[in-house]
Amino acid sequence: MSDVIRVLLADDHPVVRRGLKATIEDDEHLQVIAEAADGNDALRLIEEIRPAVAILDIDMPGLNGLGVAREVTQRSLKTRIIFMTFHADEDLMRAAMDVGGKGYLLKGSETEEVCAAIHAVNAGRTYIGSTMAAVLLNQKAETAGSTSLNLKVLTLTEKKVLRLIADGLSSKEIGDELGIHYRTVENHRTNMCRKLEIEGANALARFALQHRAALHERLY
Repeated sequence: MSDVIRVLLADDHPVVRRGLKATIEDDEHLQVIAEAADGNDALRLIEEIRPAVAILDIDMPGLNGLGVAREVTQRSLKTRIIFMTFHADEDLMRAAMDVGGKGYLLKGSETEEVCAAIHAVNAGRTYIGSTMAAVLLNQKAETAGSTSLNLKVLTLTEKKVLRLIADGLSSKEIGDELGIHYRTVENHRTNMCRKLEIEGANALARFALQHRAALHERLY
């Protein structure tokens, strides 16, 4: 079937791989084509068989998951990376995305969410698991009281852009959605960072995730 998404699994625990494979192959549009027990083997297989999506544990013998993703990015391989880990840590998630990760799931995620993540990143979107998103919100609970104040400094268009950033869309996709040039979207990003007194695209994406619910509630 030409529409089947080919997936590689990399985790040093065979039981985890077995359960994840069964979960993924419940979806007729997904197929696990290879498995690896360490990062070096995972990278070799990605380069040899070019899966559409690779699900990587972060803690693996040899080259860890972050190292695999970094090499995939540096070698311009097309495989999109989803990290699946026990680490519910914002800084680690940020590092995972910085090296080229497109998805971040916590182990124990529901079957539907694992499959949804694969479909999302295969389509070019970013996917943060709901459990991880909840952790991010809880970690930033002390800033919740300032949410309204922060969002009030943004224009309606900036709020729309920020909502779409939280949904994982790229600047080009946001431009297409709003009917504006992608460079205009980049200008909005710059202006929002200035108004919110935050630095960098990753910081803006984190802010968008933290306030995703408020953005959706106030725009609709």
